[in-house]
Amino acid sequence: MVKKNMAEEIPLRPLGKQDIHKLETALLIATLLRPDVIEEIRKAEERLTWVDSLAVAAAALARSKAGYTVTMIADELGRSEGTIRNHLTGKTKAGKLIQETYQRFLREGVKIEIPEIVAKITPEEAYKKEVEKLKKEIEKLHSAKAALENKVKNLEEKVRSLEAEKSNLEAEISKYRQKIEEIKRILASI
Repeated sequence: MVKKNMAEEIPLRPLGKQDIHKLETALLIATLLRPDVIEEIRKAEERLTWVDSLAVAAAALARSKAGYTVTMIADELGRSEGTIRNHLTGKTKAGKLIQETYQRFLREGVKIEIPEIVAKITPEEAYKKEVEKLKKEIEKLHSAKAALENKVKNLEEKVRSLEAEKSNLEAEISKYRQKIEEIKRILASI
């Protein structure tokens, strides 16, 4: 994980609109980048609704920490007081996740942990990774090809050996048939 410490930039007790916006954004981003939340979003049928709930919960908590009342928050965000209350008390999954992120901020400072998969996604690096993966696959295929060619060579040698044995046996059978014919002629002449 790549960590970015933003504690000096983002107040956990915002004093004005700009501070509220900073805290709201940090809460939302840090929560969205949690591996468990990424997995939830990936599985969620209504992703936008789920992400919107996280955004509302982050906005509500940031305003609450600035001293806004539930009514003020509801009016500003255009949501019902019940929805805001549910997010602030952690009764919603989104509210609970945002609360957990805030508690982590209190303990550790504001650190946004960017998962490696997100931190390293540049087209160049993605292509390099894909090229390396393909090179390894090609190496495996070359090894498998060499093993199969060796097997074919051994089988071809065995076929030649069996064909030679077959020719020898056919020659012997031919000799025995000749002897049998000779014996038949001798017996017929007696």
